[in-house]
Amino acid sequence: MKQNEIGNSGIQVTQIAMGCWPIAGVTTVGVTKQAAMSTLRGAFESGINFFDTAFVYGYEGESEKYIAEALGGIRDEIVLATKGGSHWEEGKNKRGGRPERLTQELEESLKRLKTDVVDLYYLHGPDPECPIEESAEAVARFVREGKAKSAGLCNATLDEIKRFHAICPLSAYQGRFSMLQQEVTEEILPWCRENNVSFMPFWLLMKGLLAGKIERDHQFEEGDTRKNYPLFQGEQWQRNQDFVDVLRSLAQETGHTVSQLVVNWTISLPGVTAALCGARRPEQIRETAIAAEFSLSDAHRQQIEDAITERLKYEH
Repeated sequence: MKQNEIGNSGIQVTQIAMGCWPIAGVTTVGVTKQAAMSTLRGAFESGINFFDTAFVYGYEGESEKYIAEALGGIRDEIVLATKGGSHWEEGKNKRGGRPERLTQELEESLKRLKTDVVDLYYLHGPDPECPIEESAEAVARFVREGKAKSAGLCNATLDEIKRFHAICPLSAYQGRFSMLQQEVTEEILPWCRENNVSFMPFWLLMKGLLAGKIERDHQFEEGDTRKNYPLFQGEQWQRNQDFVDVLRSLAQETGHTVSQLVVNWTISLPGVTAALCGARRPEQIRETAIAAEFSLSDAHRQQIEDAITERLKYEH
């Protein structure tokens, strides 16, 4: 699989990264440790070397612990990204970007991952009760101390990104992006390209919607939080399904799956270093990995662009 450099860090990562939120089992139904371990190993066997996790992925850090158990023996062959600044309190997700909190979380993450250093350490998101400059200073210290090889930021505004970058030079920015959610292309992605900051998109399959396997009449299981999102409801759901129908037709024509088309389209965009693709079963991540093995024709890309334009005109 083709590899790209994270910013100017010298670290090379595959165009597809395994997003390790689903294996944590917090919002994903039916997750087991056995399946999580098999999925992690399946990702590596499929050519993926980049694994993205976080302190908050799992109420007890299950995601980081599973990575250590499944892939610890090949630590020098993989790239690990984790995040701090978000934790659980009485079952609720809380931000915490103060230096002492970030230091505590990084030390715990290193223990869980059974490593002395992570390749990329992100602030998971700005803490509204802490100046982002203080958080940036902490992450910069982690890099100086050799506990992180490079620094990243997630889920921020362009102003927050610039303020963080001024204190702690960024190698990567991670944000939500998909065919139908392209807000970052207005300001953030151009800034990343201009400043040699890697863009790492997540949510490109929109919680499975753009995988093309959820039919119009699908009934979500009890506990499946997707049914609470507007994109899975009412008129928005129907229009999203109309869009996916176009992708289904193209997938059949090209001999690929819908999710492979989506991932391939995403990783070919200028400025995208690696796309984060979540999975909870090994067959899911193996299917995704194939998306890096082909190129779409100009005609097929244009059909996708036209379908995106048609769908997004209802959002303005």
